[in-house]
Amino acid sequence: MAVTLKDVAEMAGVSRSAVSRTFTEGGSVSDKVRLKVMEASATLGYSPNALASSLTTGRTKLIGVVSDNFHNPIFLEVFDLITKGLQERGLRPLLVNLSDEVDPANSVRMLRQYSVDGVIVASSTLPVSFAEAFQSAGVPVVHLFGRHSAQPKVHTVGIDNFAAGQMAAQTLIARSYDSIGFMGGPETATSTQDRYAGFLSELRAHTNVAHSVTYAKAYSFAAGRAEMLRLIAAGPAQAYFCGDDVLSIGALSAAETAGLSVPDQIGFIGLNDMEMAHWANINLTTIHNPIKQVVASSVDLVVAMLLDPTQRPEAVLFPSSVVERGTLRPLHS
Repeated sequence: MAVTLKDVAEMAGVSRSAVSRTFTEGGSVSDKVRLKVMEASATLGYSPNALASSLTTGRTKLIGVVSDNFHNPIFLEVFDLITKGLQERGLRPLLVNLSDEVDPANSVRMLRQYSVDGVIVASSTLPVSFAEAFQSAGVPVVHLFGRHSAQPKVHTVGIDNFAAGQMAAQTLIARSYDSIGFMGGPETATSTQDRYAGFLSELRAHTNVAHSVTYAKAYSFAAGRAEMLRLIAAGPAQAYFCGDDVLSIGALSAAETAGLSVPDQIGFIGLNDMEMAHWANINLTTIHNPIKQVVASSVDLVVAMLLDPTQRPEAVLFPSSVVERGTLRPLHS
């Protein structure tokens, strides 16, 4: 049978309310009583009931982790880091799939049903209105990979997508490609828009370089492969900045199917530096996104807001950098 709070109280020689206060954050109990309760709990193997505790404190310690792209393997890394980070802080993640959701109000209603204490919106494709809807409902929220703003309405953490687009263009131009393309994710995604804007801004100073732009239907392998097959059939550029690693890997598959040698006949640079990009059979040149630091910062912000809900929203940007591998022709010295 499960060990109960009553069992702990009897072994420790204290009241049940004293045991309850011991396991209640901020509960008033003497050091002597706390020691007795903890020793009895350890002996009996007792763990406090989280649901019962939430009724006492009004806190569930549940943090909603909201996303809309479960087809991109990068989010396996992201979810792994978020869940570990929250659990290490005594919080419990609640994963929510908003792949087909278009109304922020529905998301708020869904998360409220679970009485979450806070929300991390982990998406570069969901509009900021989703994060703002949680904030308006009084739920502490962080938009992970959200669009950067100098005056954010909600806490936002990520990389400078504009600068990443510039970096990609500079990398391709430095290798003397004179025909380059941008293949982004969905055109409506702010990450796609900002990466292309940075890409284009760099090209304006290089009028001798021809460029094209196209958009895949989703940040997914299948969408990247399908769009690259179409581009190859129409006559491809010499090299492409694919605005995400999973798009790049789909594009590499398309090039292989078409019999094009990489990087001799066509080149690719991605973005994120996901685990698969390291694999020897992929070996993708890409732009590193410091996912561990980005996620850790988002968890820190959620914890800080739980302690002080009046915090002013801030935008946290992390630097990115090019990771040289084997899908672009080498620089000439």
